[in-house]
Amino acid sequence: MAFDARDKEISINDHVRYVDTGTIGQVLDIKTEDEVDWILIDKTNLWYKSKLVEILDEKDIKVKFTPSGRELDIEELKEKAASMENMEMDSSVAEGGG
Repeated sequence: MAFDARDKEISINDHVRYVDTGTIGQVLDIKTEDEVDWILIDKTNLWYKSKLVEILDEKDIKVKFTPSGRELDIEELKEKAASMENMEMDSSVAEGGG
């Protein structure tokens, strides 16, 4: 039995957020080694100490943008932002006409 940072019991398939980086994922597995509880998160496929994550409510997993009614995954937004940061700007790409 593993507990999160707020002493809530963690179960497989719960959605959690790693407190230090904000990484969000679904719990795939739980194990205990040397009296420390660990959880495996699907997004990163990494093990995290259970006391360093918090269980999320359904409303925390998705963000709804009301103008279009479109729902986006928070992790998807972070990935898109990171890919935009890696783009190179070059003045020789296009030239103005005239």
